Amino acid sequence: MHVGDDVVLRYITRDGRPGMSWAARLVDDRADVVALFLPRGTPHKRWAHTSGGRALADTAWSTDTLRLMHPRQPYSIWLSWGDAGAFRGYYVNLEEPFRRTPIGFDTNDHQLDIVVTPDLRWSMKDENVVAERERDGSFSAEFLAELRRHADRAVGSIERRDPPFDGSWLAWRPDHSWPTPTLHPRWNVEPPMQWERRMWADPRASEAAASESG
Repeated sequence: MHVGDDVVLRYITRDGRPGMSWAARLVDDRADVVALFLPRGTPHKRWAHTSGGRALADTAWSTDTLRLMHPRQPYSIWLSWGDAGAFRGYYVNLEEPFRRTPIGFDTNDHQLDIVVTPDLRWSMKDENVVAERERDGSFSAEFLAELRRHADRAVGSIERRDPPFDGSWLAWRPDHSWPTPTLHPRWNVEPPMQWERRMWADPRASEAAASESG
C-alpha cells in the first residue's frame, strides 16, 4: 500500500468474518500514525436488519471524515467537515488496535465513543449500549474496566489538547482531483487479521449475532 491508494477498513467480527467495511483513501502512513480519508459518498457495507436476522447492505458515507489511527492505540480519532467545509468536530472511536492486511486495515468497534465539539467540549456516547453488553455477558468485566480506562485516557488527551486536539490537522484538505474511493473487490474474502485478545474481551465471541457492533 502507498499513500494515495484506495484501501479497505474492515470491522472483523469476533467469529472471524468481515463485517462493516469502508472504502477509504490512504493519505498518510508513518510510524506513528495512519490517516484515512472517507469523503461524503464513500461506499461502505453496513448491517441492516432482515427477516433472518441481519445482513450487510450497501450504503454511502454521509460526511467528509479524516480517520487517524495510531499503532497499538485502542481508539481512532475522526475529524469531520460539513458540506461547506466547516469543521464539525472530533469523534473518538474506542476500538481494537488496527492490524494491517494486504488490502487495508482490520479492527472492530468497542461501542463506547466520545463526541468532541470544535471548542473541545466532550460527551460520552453509547454508554447505555456498553451497559447492555455488561448485563448480557458479551463483554467481560475485565475488558470493560480496561475500556473505561482507555476512555479516561482519551478524555485526558482532549483536555490537555494533545494532537490532534491542538488543531494540528485542521488545515488539512483533500486533493479535489481525487475520485471517490472504491471498495476493494476482495473486501469480504481477504483473510481477516483478528485481534489476539478477542476471546478475553468477549466471552461470547463464538456467537456471531453478538460479535460486532453496528
